[in-house]
Amino acid sequence: MKLLLLSKVNSVHTLRWANALSERGIEVLVFGLEGLKSKENPYRSEITIKTAGIDEPKQGGFKEKLNYLKALPLLKSTIKEFKPDILHAHYASSYGLLGALTGFHPFIISLWGSDIFDFPKRSFLNALIIKHNLKRADLITSTSITMAREGAKYTSKRIEVVPFGVDLEVFKPLEVKRAFPGIVIGTVKSLERKYGIDTLILAFALLKRKFEKDDLRLIIVGDGPEKDNLKRLTKDLNIEDFVTFTGFVPHNDLPGYLNMMDIFALLSRVEESFGVAVVEAMACEKPVVVSRKGGLPEVVEDGVTGFVVPAENPEAAASSLETLILNKDLRSSMGKRGRERVKKIYDWKENVSKMVELYEELLKQKSKSF
Repeated sequence: MKLLLLSKVNSVHTLRWANALSERGIEVLVFGLEGLKSKENPYRSEITIKTAGIDEPKQGGFKEKLNYLKALPLLKSTIKEFKPDILHAHYASSYGLLGALTGFHPFIISLWGSDIFDFPKRSFLNALIIKHNLKRADLITSTSITMAREGAKYTSKRIEVVPFGVDLEVFKPLEVKRAFPGIVIGTVKSLERKYGIDTLILAFALLKRKFEKDDLRLIIVGDGPEKDNLKRLTKDLNIEDFVTFTGFVPHNDLPGYLNMMDIFALLSRVEESFGVAVVEAMACEKPVVVSRKGGLPEVVEDGVTGFVVPAENPEAAASSLETLILNKDLRSSMGKRGRERVKKIYDWKENVSKMVELYEELLKQKSKSF
């Protein structure tokens, strides 16, 4: 089978899908706008990377999406040369548009999050683009039930749910050297306002006032445009000595950082499609506290594997975190139940197998039509 993936080549999600599918014996070509930023190619040697030499748009408006059209001639020539069996676009509003305009079939679109939660709501024209793209697709996938329901507002087609799970052999409980004594609360996310890192910092400040004599630390793993503002906030709250900003951390190093944490928190203020970092933390047997946004409540069983709290509510987050801080047995039991949940639903190997089955089913349908 020959697969042409349309997606951001620098995304860890694209990398994981491409490498996993290649390992299953599928011949993969990844087509994206901008070239690889890493010095060493992280993709398997069997995978072909082709890029258009165009910067990925920073915004998600209609005008920005037109930038993708510059790559259309090169994509069409790539399809003619590579002769894929399937064209699979990740992200409905950008690469989905590019794929739809090729006229190639079978054509798959995978929903990622803001492409379906945010982009079509910005304007009537944006909604029309999404409807057009999904209409052209022979198959639509989503990483969560919540996002599939959102996608159903723009198409009558069935949307297959294929979670973006975790490798349970990589993300698991590990013995690591703890950099800090006491209880460590942590998060892993890009430092952008929409992900509510400021809410977590405010919640942590409330906890520090309550547990003044106890060792309590906050680790923020990731980088992004809000880094300076968030550091300033910790200084204004007089907690900067208890908050560590790690900066960017390679995905391969995340299991070590997650295992340094006693509690994981993700307090997004926007609709999250899925929350891969939450699943990774659960796989490491960490109890989690998440906001009631998008697919996060779908991943976390409230009161069983963690707590679900209102978004942009530091007091509610602090209350749930306090419950976990005070109860070691609860942290342990929630963590263990969390890993069991990941095994049942979010095992990466099973998720990849489901995607391959969908590919094979699509090709069977194609052969019957001739």
